[in-house]
Amino acid sequence: MDFQPNEDQAAAAGLAARIFRDLATHERLAAAGTGSDAELWKALTTAGLTAAVEDVGLLGLVLLLEEQGRTTAQVPYAATCVYGILPVAAHGSAEQRARLLPALGSGEAVATGAFPARGRITASPEGRLTGTAPVVPWLRDATHVLVPDADRALWLVRTDAGGVRTSAVETTAPWAAGRLTLTGARAERLGDGRAHDEVLAAARTAFAGLQAGVCAGSLARAVEHTSSREQFGRPLSTNQGVMLRAADAYMDTEAIRVTAYEAAWRMDEGLPARGHALTAAWWASEAGKRVVHAGQHLHGGTGADLDHPVHRHFLWGRQLDAYLGCGSELLAELGAFLSDDSALEGDDA
Repeated sequence: MDFQPNEDQAAAAGLAARIFRDLATHERLAAAGTGSDAELWKALTTAGLTAAVEDVGLLGLVLLLEEQGRTTAQVPYAATCVYGILPVAAHGSAEQRARLLPALGSGEAVATGAFPARGRITASPEGRLTGTAPVVPWLRDATHVLVPDADRALWLVRTDAGGVRTSAVETTAPWAAGRLTLTGARAERLGDGRAHDEVLAAARTAFAGLQAGVCAGSLARAVEHTSSREQFGRPLSTNQGVMLRAADAYMDTEAIRVTAYEAAWRMDEGLPARGHALTAAWWASEAGKRVVHAGQHLHGGTGADLDHPVHRHFLWGRQLDAYLGCGSELLAELGAFLSDDSALEGDDA
């Protein structure tokens, strides 16, 4: 295994870090409310960081999403990449790739996914979808939604198509989310029977990478606070209890990062990775929750301030925990997968 980023991946991550650091400031995030930052989204797409995902692969995307997570930048970057660019590039027809990828890469089109659908949406033989996805991240920004039906087939739906209705939903984190209601909506099929599981595994891995960044940002703020805040004439960071709590949070953050890197690397290499993606998602959910709680706790009373930057990391960490499926659900799915000998022997291991 080689998780060392190549030259293109490192350059893309460095550029993303600068853009997020310069534009995703506390003041701008507070002003954005629950919506997305259009200026930041334009900066990312103009810099080519959306289109670049085709070249840097899933591991490169994980690195980029880490930088977004550090600043909790409110843009539909993760959703557009994992539910738009990567699945279209991997599973789309030549016509679909030629039509959709340039618009997604330039930011003219924005994608998201109705995952997990849990069998709520059905497709007719004519390719018309009916059903509801209660919460879809960044739906209010999206022009296209990747929808899995009850048979795990994937469909692309335009949000301006007939039979499609969207309404705003407020979530823990300000993800411009919405409720998607389909009533005989026309859709186009994407990929074959394997596409669903591959997209789901890639999405879990990518959002785990986003959680690694959220946790790293929360921990960095906690370290800065406890190093500069004094109690009884010495920095809070010199207290053993503080050091142990921060050390545990660091180890949890590294576990999220390395499992996400491994799953992404395996998928880029064409190796079986379903179990690895589940492992990364479990760490992101279970350990991520611990880290953002620790980050807020280490700020003491300041961490209870809803307007403090660390609280945004707390909200994102809890939202990602819920979106990934919560630790217990993921652990149950991973256990069932590991106990299935036929899955372990096949390509989906």
